[in-house]
Amino acid sequence: MSDPAILPTGGNRPLRRPDELVEAGLAPADRLAALERVAARYAIAITPAMADLVDPTDPDDPIARQFVPDEAELDHRPEELADPIGDHSHSPVKGIVHRYPDRVLLKPSHACPVYCRFCFRREMVGPGGEALTPAELAAAIGYIADHPEVWEVVITGGDPLMLSPRRLGELVRALSAVPHVAVIRFHSRVPVVDPGRIDAALVAALATDKAVWVAVHANHARELGDEQAAACRRLTQAGIPLIGQSVLLKGVNDDVATLSALLRRMVALRIKPYYLHHGDLAPGTQQFRTSIDEGQALVRALRGAVSGLCQPTYVLDIPGGHGKAPIGPDFLARDTAGHWLVTDFRGQSHRYPPPATEDKG
Repeated sequence: MSDPAILPTGGNRPLRRPDELVEAGLAPADRLAALERVAARYAIAITPAMADLVDPTDPDDPIARQFVPDEAELDHRPEELADPIGDHSHSPVKGIVHRYPDRVLLKPSHACPVYCRFCFRREMVGPGGEALTPAELAAAIGYIADHPEVWEVVITGGDPLMLSPRRLGELVRALSAVPHVAVIRFHSRVPVVDPGRIDAALVAALATDKAVWVAVHANHARELGDEQAAACRRLTQAGIPLIGQSVLLKGVNDDVATLSALLRRMVALRIKPYYLHHGDLAPGTQQFRTSIDEGQALVRALRGAVSGLCQPTYVLDIPGGHGKAPIGPDFLARDTAGHWLVTDFRGQSHRYPPPATEDKG
């Protein structure tokens, strides 16, 4: 049997065409022409695992909102950017983004099991994108080997867990052979949207003496059902720690109860919430973005709503490639006497004295 570099999605194939979405009841027939226009611009893929979660009777279903295309995606705003986080400006060789001194992104493939409608790389991923050739991948790993300051390699894309176990194993072994690389981190939607792919062969392909982490992307608690829990368990039982990434999305998780349920579910599955991303300025995604003020209010409310284990860092990827900045609320202020004012989770302020050498009262 052949061993393709990219394995097809596990189980039944994903829905990729607007007429398939209509036939499956995920979109009304009278929207078909509009969805065809969206499909001509942006890739579509919805796995059976996600399609089965959609409630077709709910016009505001949070799962459908993430994966079912909408004609609003063709509304491009002046502030939106084809490369909103500046990958290209920090790419010394194809497939590498070197933005921070001690870590790089490695993007071996353009393919994803699903295409999120809010994706910040939507201009780069999909059937029209390019996977690295063997020579290009070798050059990318050579770049890492030639830069001893690189301590961590973050493998993203596209979704790297779409690679076959053979290719994953080769990649992990190649990176593990670089002495100064201590951490290999995979960013993936696969454990959520195609949990059957996380099988014994894939888990075995990630095995190495180096620290391997998997960042799991989920935005709503309903995405983390029994099958997803089993996939995450297969990773954690192999000694692979999991961290959680989510995007703050209007109409999906932009309220305290929904975010709390998601973060608690993550922690219950041994996924430590890591980042809550403010929506990027990707083309056609205005309908998903909250204001930063709204995001800060939600994160402030989370402080009293859920355990410290459940708290992610609210971050903005600064447009132009300047990196991530934490943009959460500030719980500290100063009074006129120079004392600290600390706000508790109920919103009440309390005075805290500065050191004697700092006391101006």
